[in-house]
Amino acid sequence: MMHTAIESPAAWRAAEVSAEGRWLRHLTAPETDAVTAMLQAVRTTGKPMLQLTRNDVPLGAFAPVLAEVTDELERGIGFKTIRGLPADRFSADDNRLLFWAIGTHLGVARPQDKASQLMSDVQSAGGQYRGAGGRGYNTNAELDYHVDGTDVVGLYCLQTARSGGLSRVASSIAIHNEILRRDPALLDRLYRPLPHNRQNEEADDEPPFYMAPVYSRRDGNFAARYIRNHIRASQLRDDTPRLTEADHRALDIIQDLAETDAFRFDMVLERGDMQFVNNHVLVHSRTHFQDFDEPERKRHLLRLWLSIPDGRPLHQALRDAYKSVERNTVRGGFKGQNVGPELRAYQARSALALGMSDTPY
Repeated sequence: MMHTAIESPAAWRAAEVSAEGRWLRHLTAPETDAVTAMLQAVRTTGKPMLQLTRNDVPLGAFAPVLAEVTDELERGIGFKTIRGLPADRFSADDNRLLFWAIGTHLGVARPQDKASQLMSDVQSAGGQYRGAGGRGYNTNAELDYHVDGTDVVGLYCLQTARSGGLSRVASSIAIHNEILRRDPALLDRLYRPLPHNRQNEEADDEPPFYMAPVYSRRDGNFAARYIRNHIRASQLRDDTPRLTEADHRALDIIQDLAETDAFRFDMVLERGDMQFVNNHVLVHSRTHFQDFDEPERKRHLLRLWLSIPDGRPLHQALRDAYKSVERNTVRGGFKGQNVGPELRAYQARSALALGMSDTPY
């Protein structure tokens, strides 16, 4: 099966996405007003974020927008950007609440690091990208193309950089098909389990690395898990399997193809833009950026990792990475070390509201 091309609306090339323009959804005035009303309604509940479910978030005229996002993520090109959210009208706390509220309709938020944070601040904070503990979200570095550790990643842009910080995506399916055309033997390597370092983010009951393939299929459903930085970092350990020269070539070709004009689609995320990307079908990246000197003007995005209802079933080889591989189950994220009763209660409550099965975490 791995030697057959995959047909999908998500098997696009950059020129097609650019010409169609379906990646971008401009809000109308009534839809923008509905967002403001939604935020006011959420505020009125008086509930903290972890107690909110989709039942507390009335969408009104904004509902068709999220329906478009949901459809595009799993059955379309794999990503969508909403433009026109009135971020300037809201305080920092209200923007955070707005992003969380919209997320309740799309999925269950998953922890993203050792601290088990459900919403991260993506900004340069002196972090290190390369190495055994490297993560990219707290640096200003140019990032390898990669996926995040859950079904969908969402970004909400609050401040743009002085220069750089371009958002980039490429179709994992189109790249897969091109590797098949060029060198099927390299494709074979990507369907085999490879070691992934947990980047010192593991919980006490997790090993520091796991095995997972880059490409997998189950019941006709394709999924990619390309996190080159984590695979590279695994080789700094003495207890992980060694990568072969062929493994390195296979991993290189994904990055090399994603960087070409044929596969790479670039976009500038503006203040108030909200972008959602399906990690199973796209890889994404970001260019190096330079910040403004003033702290309040530094590039700042909020990030959610979401486990979505009716997501595709995943291959059993991904169980160590996602904990659950079944459709309509809460899965993915980095468990971290602060999964307490409050987070577990949030997870169970949100899963119930979305019609999903909760899984122990």
